Amino acid sequence: MSRTFAYCRVSTTGQTTENQVQEIKTAGFDLQSQRVIEETISGSTSTNERKGFNLLLDRMESGDVLVVTKLDRLGRNAIDVQSTVEMLERRGIRVHCLALGGVDLTSAAGKMTMGVLAAVAQFERDLLIERTQAGLSRAKNEGKTLGRPPKAGAEQVRRLKADGKSQSEVVRLLDVSLSTVKRLWN
Repeated sequence: MSRTFAYCRVSTTGQTTENQVQEIKTAGFDLQSQRVIEETISGSTSTNERKGFNLLLDRMESGDVLVVTKLDRLGRNAIDVQSTVEMLERRGIRVHCLALGGVDLTSAAGKMTMGVLAAVAQFERDLLIERTQAGLSRAKNEGKTLGRPPKAGAEQVRRLKADGKSQSEVVRLLDVSLSTVKRLWN
């Protein structure tokens, strides 16, 4: 008989996983507290680097079911989510996502859904890159300086050098790295 596990993740300490646990129980899944893994970690951290997710993998066996409320609980981008689902499938673990109608992502319909979502995510990513590049190009054409403003300019460093300050004194005075001072020194 398969066991049901839940993976509930939030990104910040000000958030809780209570709603996720309740949503999974309301969907009819029989959850035992020792099979609920709750974690506070950014979705941009891949699943193989998450302590809680790795604990989950240690506990799960072939035939078990993993339930998540939304795909973004598994990862921030479609590629990461897809590779996680594929890894779980290789281990014989079924993955259900409530936000997708409870579909088993390891089934034929689930794989198709994942494929469509991956294509849409890639499309959105490509559009974002295009918009970002267009915005940067426009700003550049308007003569705007891009990037972080420098903490120290060559003129400041040269003035302090002319005042007889050493490189290490300039580092301390301007609160910049030694490599920055050396680059601007001459």
